[in-house]
Amino acid sequence: MAETRAKVAELDPVWARVMREAEEAVANEPLLGGLVHQSVLHHPTIERALAYRISLKLASGEMSEQILREIADEAYGSDPELALAARADIVAIWERDPACHRFLQPMLFFKGFQAVQSYRVANWLYRQGRKDLAYFLQMRCSEVFGVDIHPAARIGRGIMIDHAHSIVIGETAVVGDNVSMLHSVTLGGTGKEEEDRHPKIGDGVLIGAGAKVLGNIRIGNCSRIAAGSVVLSEVPPCKTVAGVPAKIVGEAGCAQPSVSMDQLIRGGT
Repeated sequence: MAETRAKVAELDPVWARVMREAEEAVANEPLLGGLVHQSVLHHPTIERALAYRISLKLASGEMSEQILREIADEAYGSDPELALAARADIVAIWERDPACHRFLQPMLFFKGFQAVQSYRVANWLYRQGRKDLAYFLQMRCSEVFGVDIHPAARIGRGIMIDHAHSIVIGETAVVGDNVSMLHSVTLGGTGKEEEDRHPKIGDGVLIGAGAKVLGNIRIGNCSRIAAGSVVLSEVPPCKTVAGVPAKIVGEAGCAQPSVSMDQLIRGGT
């Protein structure tokens, strides 16, 4: 067993750390033993654990846990990018969220992480042409987590959605790598257009709580959107915008706003 664990740690350090933290959690709180064993320690890989967790959360009288787990297992088996993105998401949350002290926490407790992984499976289904099943997962994700992400949206790696309540991401939205957003963010449209109608969020962007980004507009890399802002026009890279409607109020203030999570506005233009 020790040799196996050493090989796992070498090949998959994120999963190895999750497993180690799971063992520590059981030792510290035996009452959580069943949950932790079923969710983490019973599984040989992070892919299997994620499939189990997603299926458990999204199951209902309309779709059983077993069927959903088979769907998720198929998705993870067909597209390695899904689990690679999940690993990046775990690390991103641990690095940026001061309430996250272990890699295990997103897997077990953080609905933002679980909702994004559910979206990733739904997106895989959508890309396979299995749109109705993808819509079903979108519906269940909205019902269970309060997070509504269209399965056609494109979302990169290293995503942190903190608290994650009332997140809405539209069909033609694009979210780059290493993006952080807080609760009640909307990436929406401005009318009834049927074509490309949702925002394109660059890499390294920080979107504050309650911000609304509307229309087919580009939010430049490493920019910041202040909490409560309504963004209706393009945002250049490395700028801070605030207000209703949002206007440029200064520079981003750092190289990676999504990592620093600094939401204070310091000075103007």
